[in-house]
Amino acid sequence: MISAVVQPFWLAFFRGEADPPPPRSPRLHRSVPRPLRLLAPLDHYDVVQVADLLVAAALFHTTLMELTPTSRQPIWMVYLAGVAFSLPVALRDRWPLAAWRLALVLLPLSLRVVQQVTDMQPPYLGPAIVMYLLMLYSVAARCDRRITVVVWLASVLTVWIIDPNTMALSSVAMTVIVLFGYNVRVRRRATASRDAAVSERSVMAERARIARELHDVVAHHLSVIAIQAEAVPMTAKGDAARLEEGLAQIRGLSLEAIKELRQVLGVLRDHEGRADTTPPPGLDRLDELVGNARSAGLTVLVKRSGELEKVPTAVAVSAYRIVQESLSNAMRHAPGSAVAVELIWAGDLRVRVVNGASRRPGEAPGAGHGLMGMRERATLLGGSLEAGPMEGGGFEVKATLPLEQPS
Repeated sequence: MISAVVQPFWLAFFRGEADPPPPRSPRLHRSVPRPLRLLAPLDHYDVVQVADLLVAAALFHTTLMELTPTSRQPIWMVYLAGVAFSLPVALRDRWPLAAWRLALVLLPLSLRVVQQVTDMQPPYLGPAIVMYLLMLYSVAARCDRRITVVVWLASVLTVWIIDPNTMALSSVAMTVIVLFGYNVRVRRRATASRDAAVSERSVMAERARIARELHDVVAHHLSVIAIQAEAVPMTAKGDAARLEEGLAQIRGLSLEAIKELRQVLGVLRDHEGRADTTPPPGLDRLDELVGNARSAGLTVLVKRSGELEKVPTAVAVSAYRIVQESLSNAMRHAPGSAVAVELIWAGDLRVRVVNGASRRPGEAPGAGHGLMGMRERATLLGGSLEAGPMEGGGFEVKATLPLEQPS
């Protein structure tokens, strides 16, 4: 219990630290003009920090102008008051809590100097008021709530000690500034949390997209390669020419798979221009896809209707991947079957892939990631997909992909 009460005071006066400065707009980072770069230690400067230095210089100058003409004290005391009213402002952006501690220590001494020099009652010079309110705002906007409460309490007690008659008005002013700074802190943290959530969702969406692309590429090409590798020795029957031709087909399929994998993984490379910018496969490569399936033993019949070359790129890519995954499933689960592929443009793009029952045993159904990926592709475009077994054997995939994308 005692430690819970003492800890905020310990943090505020000794061990506590403020949050780092919030991210700033690029417009607040400026380049140093070329003629001045020989005199400046950096090529860029922070507009906020420069503004704080200018405000600190203005407070120092104003203090000297107000105190010097009527000073009955040594001039170094006037300069001490000027430093006390300006130095914390110069430090507040980088070390707001340390700047407040410095201000709290120097404020009573500097106000005492003001009182002796000017006989002001209360001895609240304008630069002192501006400086201290800026310190309170910086602490409230950048420090933990417990620290902020202790800072406010210490400030109220200090004002009461210096001049009890103005405690009420001063306390109201400091409370307003502290509440304003705390509200800024809450809004910043809420904005940061929202941006982090949006960024995380974007990352997850990109991961899902890459996973779908990888699954489609790997599943299709490896299925064809595996079937070809099994079929080539059987069809060649010792004929070196046919064996060489079959191996050449396998090599071509392998190179095509590598090319598509590089294209998909290009988004994971650096931003120095080395990412592969080859356009993704669309309906213009449908004949090549069908040829690969036929070489793996499927009998594929394709029916097209409408101006498919005008289909938007996103829709064409999804349609290609749906056909590719459907053919891959037919190769794995119904090898040697007949497959009908229909692409119809009728206000939207309708894709239908039907394979008959297998002529020879195939693999057992997998975990369903391919079907899940096809549904996700259709849903992202605002469409729908249905897939399931048919009566009498075989499997059917039907997708409807709108040509106008949802906003």
